[in-house]
Amino acid sequence: MSRRQPLRVALLAPHRHPIREPFAGGLEAHVWHLARGLRQLGHEVRLFAPEGSDGVDPQHAFPRAPWTPTAAAAADVSMPPRAFMSAHHAYLRVLVALSRELATEVDVVHNHALHHLPVAMAATVPVPMLTTLHTPPTPWLESAVEVTAGDGSAASRFAAVSGFTADAWQVLHHRPRVVHNGVDLTEWPLGPGGDWLMWSGRIVPEKGPHLAIDAARAAGMRLRVAGPLSDSGYFAREIAPRLGPDVEYVGHLPHAGLAELVGRSAAVLVTPRWDEPFGLVVAEALACGTPVAAFSRGGIPEVVDRPELGALVPADDVAALAAELPRVVRLDRAAVRRHAETELSVERMVRRYVGLYQDLLAGHWDEHRDTPRVVREVRFGR
Repeated sequence: MSRRQPLRVALLAPHRHPIREPFAGGLEAHVWHLARGLRQLGHEVRLFAPEGSDGVDPQHAFPRAPWTPTAAAAADVSMPPRAFMSAHHAYLRVLVALSRELATEVDVVHNHALHHLPVAMAATVPVPMLTTLHTPPTPWLESAVEVTAGDGSAASRFAAVSGFTADAWQVLHHRPRVVHNGVDLTEWPLGPGGDWLMWSGRIVPEKGPHLAIDAARAAGMRLRVAGPLSDSGYFAREIAPRLGPDVEYVGHLPHAGLAELVGRSAAVLVTPRWDEPFGLVVAEALACGTPVAAFSRGGIPEVVDRPELGALVPADDVAALAAELPRVVRLDRAAVRRHAETELSVERMVRRYVGLYQDLLAGHWDEHRDTPRVVREVRFGR
């Protein structure tokens, strides 16, 4: 196949949330932008995703209604939770279809599911499969990867969204290729900045928005918090009592509204209490020219990789985060934007993936080109 010939790509999306705005999280945004970017380059995309997703294949959409077993199956003592069975059934339908009637309609399968079944059944699909690892290992997915790919001979090949995530998958014989996530620079334009700080993401304990509030207050600065209330109990305990004239919760904003607020912010705070595989909110902020003050965890140091872009401080160190803000808010916004244009565009990401598809199809997959596994912690500030 010519490297310039359009490809027919099947994208397997995560099953929990529709692939549409407002995005439930970074993974849904990633798949949506990848699908659009591939189509803009002239490639044909068949999207397998939950009902209600933009551009989903209607015949193979994951239904909103849970899968219903027969009365006999439901009565069995080994019956797993309904949500588990619904995801299992959705991916099983897709993999069976790809192994049969759809096999001649696609050239390559790109799997973004967090579910184990696509990896476990990759050998049944008669076209190459690329699996992007969006998270560190989870028990079900690691089990499938270890059994099918531990010796490097699996039907699926692997990419990861960061070097940190690639290094976490020790069960793989070869280190996954690393393709950083990208953002649409037209949808995250350079903004003028402002007096307020910004925090965005799912309102859950592991994202740590309460720590961002504490850091902003310690620095004597105002903060806006945006995102879906994914854990209402946490919001009631930790966020609502901290709201006031200097801290606003602005809701789960549509994309355009969120980008506008990020662009009018002095800096974005990123306060994960877990190891973020990549940190899409970081890339979105940098695209707007808005510098970032973040905990140095997971893949974030690969995105904020120099002090001209912001500050990295030890995990959970609210005082250190607050101390960095006076420097961070004075950084050159135009320089921050230029870095995003060079390193973090969705176009760059899409072309990297097209190159991986072409390597798979040509039989040129050379997993030894990646750098060795490394263990690193990066921080910079005062």
